Amino acid sequence: MSEATSSHDEALEKEPPKPFAAPCNDLKPSDTFKWLRAGWSDYRSTPGLSVSWGLFCTLLSWVIAVSAWKMGGWALLLGLLSGFVFVGPLLAFGMYSVSRCICMGRAPTLARTLRAIRKPVTNSLVFAIVLLVILLLWARAATMVHIFFPSQGEISLEDLAMYLGVGSAVGAVFALITFSASVFSLPFIANRDVDVITAVVSSINAVLRNRWTMLFWAVIVALLTLVGFLTFLFGFIIIIPWLGYATWHGYRDALQVEAWDTLPTQSCPEPQR
Repeated sequence: MSEATSSHDEALEKEPPKPFAAPCNDLKPSDTFKWLRAGWSDYRSTPGLSVSWGLFCTLLSWVIAVSAWKMGGWALLLGLLSGFVFVGPLLAFGMYSVSRCICMGRAPTLARTLRAIRKPVTNSLVFAIVLLVILLLWARAATMVHIFFPSQGEISLEDLAMYLGVGSAVGAVFALITFSASVFSLPFIANRDVDVITAVVSSINAVLRNRWTMLFWAVIVALLTLVGFLTFLFGFIIIIPWLGYATWHGYRDALQVEAWDTLPTQSCPEPQR
């Protein structure tokens, strides 16, 4: 018994300690177009799976939008739509496992993708709770903005513009925090055996060290999200999976994650020849 314990302790001593955060690479703004091209290639490689996931996200968005409109009109609807940035990363979580399988030369399916999502379920649920807390704080802030700019009865364009301006400024602070914490952490969690704190710190570190590139990427994400809203959410059938795939390739470019063990890949078997 003592010999086994001693051997185990020696093995632990030989294992190099993992860094507190994953080292990051230097990124250029032009790299974002490479991510988009790679993401579009993944979308075209799995059209049925991609459309199915995008359709699910679109229908979910429609249910939330219609419910918000019936309960609170414009004010609640606009507040929830602006809070989309907090749930968007979670909606794209399943897409990371799809791109992961494609990168490994394996054939993803919906059932296998759902099984792959279950492997890091504990860490992903913890992160979902963190995002929920941020969303609730943003909802509270949006309520305070609504108090200053009430929308009872007919609302003028001037009042609407002021409401949107103040709400956007407040929301931008929460969006920046959410974007920095989630942009690379969720793909990290989906791919490697890593805890939430390490994943979040690694993501924030990569964003801060590549602030201009990541700001450019945030603008691209915001513009594509706006396109989704302008198409009455139907554009999300393409946009959400596409951005999910592109974010995966951005994570692979940004973080050096070799120190952490790769999650099992039995859910993505080798393609049949």
